[in-house]
Amino acid sequence: METDRVTIVDVAARAGVAISSASAALNGRPGVSEATRARVQRAASELGYVPSLRGRSLSTKRAFAIGFVLQRSLDVLESDPFFASFIGGIEQALSPRGYALVLHMGTNERDTENRYRELAANRRVDGVLLNELRVDDPRLPLMNEIGMPAVGIVPSAEGFELPCVRQPSAPGVAAMVRHLVDQGHTNIAHVSGPARFVHARERVEAWRAEMARHGLRADTLIPGDFTYQGGRAAADAISQMVDRPTAVVCANDLAAVGLIIRAQELGWDVPGDLSVGGYDGIAMGTYIRPTLSTVQAAPRRVAAAAANLLLDVIEDPAGSAGRVVDLAPGQLIVRHSTGKCPK
Repeated sequence: METDRVTIVDVAARAGVAISSASAALNGRPGVSEATRARVQRAASELGYVPSLRGRSLSTKRAFAIGFVLQRSLDVLESDPFFASFIGGIEQALSPRGYALVLHMGTNERDTENRYRELAANRRVDGVLLNELRVDDPRLPLMNEIGMPAVGIVPSAEGFELPCVRQPSAPGVAAMVRHLVDQGHTNIAHVSGPARFVHARERVEAWRAEMARHGLRADTLIPGDFTYQGGRAAADAISQMVDRPTAVVCANDLAAVGLIIRAQELGWDVPGDLSVGGYDGIAMGTYIRPTLSTVQAAPRRVAAAAANLLLDVIEDPAGSAGRVVDLAPGQLIVRHSTGKCPK
């Protein structure tokens, strides 16, 4: 038989205190002694008390939820494990602090904007995470318009007015280029992400700058879209080149995996004929053969840091205004998809 739900009234009775004192003790508010707080928390634990989210929301006028809107097609989302890791990082931060995640999908910029407006109008969330910042991103003025607390995930905080988590990708891309140059490669291509994304542009610029440092020409830029199919298309494009590169730096791991598999279908040895490096450090890179050399950017850690910062912004807006959390750049991991330049 199903038992009745334990309420704060039961906790107060077990601890021998008033309901108001029990509420203050369980919600971390002042007005009770530390001894009373400990007694109430012990009683709650003994009874298996679970706080009512609805009650917390009514008393604090918060939703105790944050929003995350992904502008991705369902097909891409199914194939890219990056986002599973990223969402796992958000949950890792939210659960201990008693918040929930409201996840929405946006098919285009207009649809994505409407999702944010709905979240604000319905008061379903207390704040939102903004990832994959675009050049002149329309979401930034939108946050001010709808009065929504927000945290951005950016490669650089320069000119970014909202609180943000910053993890530059340029050092990792530069490290991958240096590794390939050390292996004797001089003709190194880059498969980019969409040019509208700030982090995709940063990776292109990092590839060009590091090539220039070694006195090499950055002639082979292959536009991509961060997808597996985009990586396959890049391999087809390389196969048509007269002066074919001997190494490729891909803007993300999923594109690198697609490139490797298509290259093998075309009869190339990886890395004997073509070295391939990625970026992100998703687990899929360890499943393929050869295993993928990559830059380990730890998307779960980035997401957890962003979610924790957003909760700080929600709970202490004045103290968190303009705050920047710096994360270490991704680290180069050399596996078997990169090797010596073929003679």
